[in-house]
Amino acid sequence: MDGVLSTRVLMLNRNYEPMSVVSARKAIVLLYLGKAEIVERYDLWVHSVSTQMPVPSIVRLVSYVRIPHRRVVLTRKNIIKRDNRQCQYCGTRTGPFTVDHVIPKDRGGTDSWENLVCACVRCNSRKGNRTPEEAGMRLLRRPKKPNHLFFIQHLIGVYDERWKPYLFMN
Repeated sequence: MDGVLSTRVLMLNRNYEPMSVVSARKAIVLLYLGKAEIVERYDLWVHSVSTQMPVPSIVRLVSYVRIPHRRVVLTRKNIIKRDNRQCQYCGTRTGPFTVDHVIPKDRGGTDSWENLVCACVRCNSRKGNRTPEEAGMRLLRRPKKPNHLFFIQHLIGVYDERWKPYLFMN
């Protein structure tokens, strides 16, 4: 039973905007309290002494909840995931990977989403303490800050195929 209750559930706001991923236990509590409704469900049921309830895959809140602007935390792991485990200079997908400052720190480069990229060790060594232009290298993609939706789509992952239309992935 504990395995079923720890199943992932996509939680949508009243306007169907993806908010977060919660456990089935939390989703079922929201359903029981009348604060959410089932949009999609698994072919599983949870039972109590007097009732049974389907295990939701997607729930939608009954009332709109205003959420402050969410940000994805800048970490080495998130940079590598944002760049899809691909060197942004040569395109290789075989690691090990490092995080490279496009504009070196000693030249005013910052620790920011827009200045950090995933790089293989070979390319990072080749580039050294230079800009890509000085090293004769080009970036595959210009680095940018991911939004909250990207975080759900790529960092948490799609747990159930029924989530894709709600995460704008079709």
